Amino acid sequence: MKVNIMWFRRDLRLKDNAALYHALKSDKPVVPVFIFDTEILDLLEDKKDRRVAFIHLAIEEMQTELEATGSTMHVLHGTPETCFNKLLKHYDIAAVFTNHDYELSAIERDKKIAHLLKEYDVAFHTYKDQVIFDKDEVVKDDGSPYTVYTPYSKRWKAKLNDLYLRPYPAKKYFHNFFQHAPIKIPSLHAMGFEASGEPFPPKRISKAILEQYKDQRDFPAVHGTSHLGLHLRFGTMSIRALAKHAQQQSETFLNELIWRDFYQCITYHFPHICKGQAFKREYDFIEWRYDEADFQKWCDGKTGYPIVDAGMRELNTTGFMHNRVRMIVASFLAKHLMIDWRWGEAYFAEKLLDFDFAANNGGWQWSAGCGCDAAPYFRVFNPTLQTEKFDKDLEYVRKWVPELDSLDYPQPMVEHSFARNRAIETYKKALKDR
Repeated sequence: MKVNIMWFRRDLRLKDNAALYHALKSDKPVVPVFIFDTEILDLLEDKKDRRVAFIHLAIEEMQTELEATGSTMHVLHGTPETCFNKLLKHYDIAAVFTNHDYELSAIERDKKIAHLLKEYDVAFHTYKDQVIFDKDEVVKDDGSPYTVYTPYSKRWKAKLNDLYLRPYPAKKYFHNFFQHAPIKIPSLHAMGFEASGEPFPPKRISKAILEQYKDQRDFPAVHGTSHLGLHLRFGTMSIRALAKHAQQQSETFLNELIWRDFYQCITYHFPHICKGQAFKREYDFIEWRYDEADFQKWCDGKTGYPIVDAGMRELNTTGFMHNRVRMIVASFLAKHLMIDWRWGEAYFAEKLLDFDFAANNGGWQWSAGCGCDAAPYFRVFNPTLQTEKFDKDLEYVRKWVPELDSLDYPQPMVEHSFARNRAIETYKKALKDR
């Protein structure tokens, strides 16, 4: 019997899943597959990486749903090529269905798998699922990609209609899953990982948060943001369903979802950023300070700037950092300490539960002044003023920096005015002849 494979990646749900819908509507039974990719896992030093645990939990939930249909998830552990070679030996595969991934490494991975499948006369179909608009769907009149958010967002909103938010009714076709006895999922321990036991953010957003999002989202002491980044990163929630809620209840929240699309499009159109290069290439000539001791103080939340330290401690403890604080701590590393933003980008990639290359890289380059931003490089956040504006009662700061008023709290690493002037002069010197 010929079958089709549904290869899950960043889309860990059975409902409103584009590729799964198309696979189930095809004329072959569908075998669900997930691969714990060792080319990714082997790079993770922390064997209690909560992202791996989250993926494992999501797979277990999907397995329960699949077993109720009489099917099962094939969960493999290895390189994608090795795993597909096993599948090709085990099944007579007609086609593989999956959803688009826009990072350079993912595109290269998919090319390898498509080439392998072609040798066996197996089709490889991919679909848009993790964004509302991708690739060339929102571009300028001349067909070139937008590189500034505001005009992109205006064109995005002008193009949006109900067609793009319509869910894929995959559940109607669950009877087309390949019928198979349950197959045991490899344990975290068997893959060299273990669970931390800490809970994950719930897979929902309240109406109250959406209604107050515009007024509360910038205040880190308030529970005013969605905490859904993790679910969007791994596709345990549908972006279409979330965008529809946002469209009806909060344009400000919708704007944040548009940022996700924007950065994915930047990643797709400008793949040099996936190779550690600045979006604006002339910024690669900036003379950074590679001071490991200063960088470690930033990592540990011991800079002497309370809002910066609170953010870093929150990240180190929970795997989350409030979005406003992310901008402050990123600006501090790149502009106050003049340490290469790529060091900070890599640290966030290691620590953030909701790490997504496109958003993380975009945010860091924006903060460092070398990314997609119409503002000039001399915007330097003042941590003290940011604190007065967004945490004036120090509620957030004191939660994470309890020793704030004691002699144990360090003096500021660098004086703000000096740091600002140094950053502007360093940038100016590097860009002068470019």
